[in-house]
Amino acid sequence: MKLYVSPRAPNPRRVQIFIAEKGIGGIEELTVDLAKGEHRSSDHRARSPLAKVPVLELDDGRYLGETRAICSYLEGLWPDPNLMGKSFEARAFIEMTDRRIEFYLLGAIMNCVRHTHPGLAPLEQPQFEDFGRAQGEKVREVARWLDDELGRQPFVAGERFTIADITAFCALEFARGLMKFRPGAEGMANLQAWRDRIAERPSARAGA
Repeated sequence: MKLYVSPRAPNPRRVQIFIAEKGIGGIEELTVDLAKGEHRSSDHRARSPLAKVPVLELDDGRYLGETRAICSYLEGLWPDPNLMGKSFEARAFIEMTDRRIEFYLLGAIMNCVRHTHPGLAPLEQPQFEDFGRAQGEKVREVARWLDDELGRQPFVAGERFTIADITAFCALEFARGLMKFRPGAEGMANLQAWRDRIAERPSARAGA
């Protein structure tokens, strides 16, 4: 299999960390340079019609896009260590949390940086700076909720490390670089401590 990724992009990194946590070997990584517009090329659009990364090329020649779908496929092939829940109840609650992080934290971070950061202007035209700044406030709102959650439990979705932790970590690292967002500096000690703890896992180096 082949995994098409892009440096510093949070969604490909989510898959890369997922693979590292499971100890999966043999998946070739190929880079799609977003800054050069390679994601809009005809070759990549044949893999991903909407010009997105990541994309997993399967051994039978099919292409699987969307981060969560790729992780679900890999979880099916390599069920251990389990990262998405073993029972239907566990899967539902882990997915609930993962979706909240993906849509409301990572989504707001991406909207903020795409509409306020000059380096992202080639990828987002037109940019709406007022919208981007408002999304930055949404980031803090969701981050405060997550800080409260992590005051009651050790991991994002409960008592153990799951895909939700991967999504949250990649979101915070993306915000750390382009928004200069540091939870600890804004009074979110639980979130900062969790981030620092996850950063010590060997998988955290994947895609960095």
